Amino acid sequence: MDLEQLWQSTLGEMEIQLSRANFATWLKNSRLFDKKDGTFYISLPNNFAKEWVENKYNKNLLGIMRNFDTSARKLEFVVANQATEPLSPSAPTQKLDNTIGLEFKVDPETNLNPRYTMQSFVVGPSNELAFAAASSIVNEIGTKYNPFFVYGLVGLGKTHLIQAIGNEINSRYQRKIRPKYVSSEKFTSDIVWGIRNKRMEDMKRKYRDVDVLIIDDIQFIGGKEKTEEEFFHTFNALYEANKQIIISSDRPPQSIPTLEERLRSRFEGGLITDIGYPEYETRVAIIKSKLQETGLVLSDAVVDIIAKKVKKNIRELEGVLKKILFYQDKKQTAINESVAEEIIEKSIQSSFKRVNDGQILKAVAEFFNISIEDLISHNRRKEVVKPRQIAMYLLRDISELSYPYIGEKMGRDHTTAIHSYEKINQEVNKNPNLNQEILSIKDIIFKS
Repeated sequence: MDLEQLWQSTLGEMEIQLSRANFATWLKNSRLFDKKDGTFYISLPNNFAKEWVENKYNKNLLGIMRNFDTSARKLEFVVANQATEPLSPSAPTQKLDNTIGLEFKVDPETNLNPRYTMQSFVVGPSNELAFAAASSIVNEIGTKYNPFFVYGLVGLGKTHLIQAIGNEINSRYQRKIRPKYVSSEKFTSDIVWGIRNKRMEDMKRKYRDVDVLIIDDIQFIGGKEKTEEEFFHTFNALYEANKQIIISSDRPPQSIPTLEERLRSRFEGGLITDIGYPEYETRVAIIKSKLQETGLVLSDAVVDIIAKKVKKNIRELEGVLKKILFYQDKKQTAINESVAEEIIEKSIQSSFKRVNDGQILKAVAEFFNISIEDLISHNRRKEVVKPRQIAMYLLRDISELSYPYIGEKMGRDHTTAIHSYEKINQEVNKNPNLNQEILSIKDIIFKS
């Protein structure tokens, strides 16, 4: 068995043990390129992948490989350079540009930012399904998971993932398949421009003469009648031609109250998946990935503090990381844990707002498209009862108000407040749609 056959056999066994997303992220681009005195040398595309595979999968890979080649005693992981040959184990790794937030030029033809790639998207339990679906779409464009609708709160990686699909398609098919990325605001402004200048046919051609249409933050077209109408016809034209449609939103289709029913129905006809809050391990992986991109270094203790303290979203995580690296660069010395904690606390406090009762009720009413008067009324209609229970749950969960106070605020007694809180609190961990609705409402509250 030659090296290529040995490695493919090992990967075949490893693929069974891992999720599709994790396998594609960490091992798909690996290669067994040499062996010497029982040591087998494996190349990986970058330092981050090398570190991850070395720490997470070394024992598993070695155990599998020994089943095929009993001479295997040790695995050495090295980084492949930009050419085809891997670096030798003793060679220094290439130092990247010593900046945070590297500049990339957006492709004027596709509107895609080349910094968003499948390789740089860090996969964890919170986004594993979405990433696996994205990978499948690249392999079977327009025929599998069409449309693809991904939702999640601000800063969790939706834009990265949907643009990464477009960039991967560009790379793999050498621009023979044409993707186009656009925000819903840009789509709306183009429609307005077309109407104002009597050039709607040009606008129609612009969005229908593509192979993959990627539209970001679709929730913002809700209630804009002409935009919704034009998007509906564009959607149908692309779908009937087996062209791929990729959509992102901050909430699932059924939770966008101003969206036309015919559009909601179209979206629900494909695959809908969510991206949730990244757990600790994923946050660590994201931090190390960003450090790898910039060539900068932080101690494991500081990385641990950042990952444990900053949980809300990836953008907030990146913002804190930038501040810490800026401070370290300014002081020209490695940052310690106490200074890192101080910077994190100041960053979190500066973004914190005290929430009052009115903000919570207003956010719930806005999300469900009802009035505050309906929330606190004795109306027992189904479309009012659920928002009312959620409002009482949030008054307790966010503001930690007493049940008697909540009952009085909502025109009920305290037992109703207790029942509402406990009912939602039990369901929120079982019902992903309810959980997403509450996360979206909280997002509205803390932005107001």
